[in-house]
Amino acid sequence: MPEATTIVVVDDHPLYRAGVARTLSEASDLRVLGEGASADDAMELVRRARPNIVLLDISMPGGGIAAARRIAAEHPETLIVMLTASESDDDIMESLAAGARGYVLKGVGAHDLLSVIRNVAGGGSYVSPSLAGRLLLAMKGKGHEAAPKSLLSALTDREEEILRLVSAGKSNKEVGRTLGLQEKTVKHYMPSILQKLQVRNRTEAAILARDNRL
Repeated sequence: MPEATTIVVVDDHPLYRAGVARTLSEASDLRVLGEGASADDAMELVRRARPNIVLLDISMPGGGIAAARRIAAEHPETLIVMLTASESDDDIMESLAAGARGYVLKGVGAHDLLSVIRNVAGGGSYVSPSLAGRLLLAMKGKGHEAAPKSLLSALTDREEEILRLVSAGKSNKEVGRTLGLQEKTVKHYMPSILQKLQVRNRTEAAILARDNRL
């Protein structure tokens, strides 16, 4: 049986945090290692428990985005998902720039939250659909134009196949299964794809691919 994905939940609203932790704990393939209420708690939990994923609120003591930056720098093996009420374009952009692999709005259903966690654990990324279009506009407003054809044409056929599946929301494992590749092989391709498209993360790459109708 595969090992469970381990998670810590950090949010300064105890009732909401407990509800999220309970939802995650009820899934047989997920295991909650701890809970916290601040950026300092997040750092201590990640340092001590070494979880696969940390769920961070943005509006908490010390700031969730600041915590994300520190975790990404000091514990890059831990994947970051923001679980927040903020729909601010700046918060979305800053979270992704800080290293977050997911940006989920509070109010998400239990089934969808579990799907996001599993997708990110498998190497995928996620931005709440209601925010994805605004994120693209915000990227353009900050100088991130849609990738010109010259950049896309620099991709090899295999890189283009991988990007097309990533833009459809597939995790590395799912991409590998579809293309007959090992998951680690898919991971190996991603840095080259990001560099050629001149983007910082797979979420931006996916949005640019969709905008260019790849």
